[in-house]
Amino acid sequence: MKIISGKYKGKILKGFNINGTRPTMDRIKESVFAMIQDYVKDSIVLDLYSGSGNLAIEALSNGAKKAYLVDKNKDAINIIKNNIKELNINAAIIMQGDSIYALDNYINDNITFNIIFLDPPYDTNLLDKSLCKINDNINLLSNNGLIICETTMDINYLKYNNLIIYKTRKYGEKIVTILKRK
Repeated sequence: MKIISGKYKGKILKGFNINGTRPTMDRIKESVFAMIQDYVKDSIVLDLYSGSGNLAIEALSNGAKKAYLVDKNKDAINIIKNNIKELNINAAIIMQGDSIYALDNYINDNITFNIIFLDPPYDTNLLDKSLCKINDNINLLSNNGLIICETTMDINYLKYNNLIIYKTRKYGEKIVTILKRK
């Protein structure tokens, strides 16, 4: 797993084999960043189910101002810290803990994100719970902000009164859906 573009292009990230995670494949990540490239520079990014930190680090490599990385898995957090240290990144804030608890903290701290990556375990309802929390606290997302969801299910049927689907792409069994504020 490597950084595909920007300042850290070509750098190898550790964490491909963290138990309980599945890193975003490079070809999917490349396609996602092509779709959101105009939103990345100077953005504040949240990678809520970080795993190795792959998506947040890619955003930082492409000019994001700051990235918040959250994962419940202690091994994942250690890998994220190692990847951040190896790249000498100063703009990352790492939190080990529950995703909804993290969102509550960001709500209480009045933090607004330009880009939110949601790639939770597929066999859970965490994607819907996270989107509901963001929808109900829409100021977590900037006016022109994006939420990038990676899943194996079509989320077109889910209804959020403050969010709309901006783009959807299918990559084999994986589906990337990008949502925006209404």
